[in-house]
Amino acid sequence: MASRRGSTSVILPSGQTLPSYTRSSEDDDGLPHATKKFTLTPQRMRIVVEAFKESLELGLSKHGQVVPMIPTYVFGWPTGQETGSYLAVDLGGTNLRVCLVTLQGDGKFEITQSKYRLTEEQKQEDGQILFDFCAECLKAFIDSNIETGVIEKDHVLPLGFTVQERIDHGVLIRWTKGFGSPNTEGHDVVAMFRKSLAKHSVPAEVVALTCDTTGTLIASHYVNPKTRIACIFGTGCNAAYMERAGDIPKIKELGIDPNAEIAINCEWGAFDSFEHENLPRTKYDIIIDETSNKPGEQAFEKLISGRYLGEILRLIICELIDEGVLFLGQNTYKVEIAYSFDTAFLSLMESDPTDELLMIIGIFSHFFALETTLAERQFFRALAKLVSRRAARLSACGIAAIVSKMNYLEEGCAVGADGSLYNKYPGFPERIHEGLQDIFGEKGKTIVTYHAEDGSGIGSAIVAAMTKARRDAGLYPTL
Repeated sequence: MASRRGSTSVILPSGQTLPSYTRSSEDDDGLPHATKKFTLTPQRMRIVVEAFKESLELGLSKHGQVVPMIPTYVFGWPTGQETGSYLAVDLGGTNLRVCLVTLQGDGKFEITQSKYRLTEEQKQEDGQILFDFCAECLKAFIDSNIETGVIEKDHVLPLGFTVQERIDHGVLIRWTKGFGSPNTEGHDVVAMFRKSLAKHSVPAEVVALTCDTTGTLIASHYVNPKTRIACIFGTGCNAAYMERAGDIPKIKELGIDPNAEIAINCEWGAFDSFEHENLPRTKYDIIIDETSNKPGEQAFEKLISGRYLGEILRLIICELIDEGVLFLGQNTYKVEIAYSFDTAFLSLMESDPTDELLMIIGIFSHFFALETTLAERQFFRALAKLVSRRAARLSACGIAAIVSKMNYLEEGCAVGADGSLYNKYPGFPERIHEGLQDIFGEKGKTIVTYHAEDGSGIGSAIVAAMTKARRDAGLYPTL
């Protein structure tokens, strides 16, 4: 088990231990020297971008690479004229969401939805039990909408199923985002879900399986045709974009028209996993990795996703508690609990508008029974900014790698972005844009991120519509 301390100290002749910091001329903000490693220079960012680009190319050329670059077999962009009613089921990191989407053409739609909370126990249970729960929720949703006349009785609706995980041909490669359900990795999740639907007599037919990021790409382009890339910055992180089939060597033997466009689910959270050669990891990141349920994996995600930012800050605080710098004479057991410091706290700390930083007083007193001084609160806010700014700038590196690979810089492009960090964390989109300009210079302004359309609901339904149309035309086999 990794120590969370890892600090240098000096033992006096009296036996007293004092913390020792290496200081530099830059250390004028009272931050420990170790936290300086959270700062990313434009030069360092460009190095990360080049390595990222190489990983993307490698993933397209060979199967089984660290960044898998999964061809989704979603062919081409939507026309905007897709119509009909579709169900969408989204198995996310914290909720199960069930949607009824009516596509009206002309890029318009209506949506009715319900959310069901996923417990930690359900996320760790046997995979078939998890899908049984999904089927039960879907049946309850359909029944309630039949009662209100929104759905016709005895009408079997096409269903788009979104699993926010690593999928290839319906086979779950690897759970991320805290799932640990046994009997799912390496299994065909569509077959498992169909079994659960049949067991509970749910009037729905799975016609399309997608990941949330691919859905976000399709839904965002449906509404804004300038969209070329979609990203998720939330509990997990990912990106999708459209690639020429001829530029994907690993599927050459399938004989697909080389000019056909295929959506690629990058699964870029895995970038730099196992080898850890390119990303600037601090000792806190290493502790998080080594104590996680998947050590060595999802290296990029562990630096930028909302699941980990609060924990990074908590580890810094705990190190300073151990060194006798913070909360002297106070009982710190609550803040010593792993993952007790939510990333939402960082968001509140950065957005605190009061001179006395009253929100930060509230967080520490209410959740951790700790009293803080104004200087400590200012310090915590500076730490939150460091951690979140690094996450945003590394996120920009991922976007820049796709932009550079696809030569989107000259013409510019829109990037549909979704997820709790992008949508709710103050300044996160602006910090991404600042990062893109640091990487590309003035031309970086041509790459614009915006709040994406709902990928796992609307996107899943549009993918179901596109897939059904191709299937009806006999263009490729069904799931």
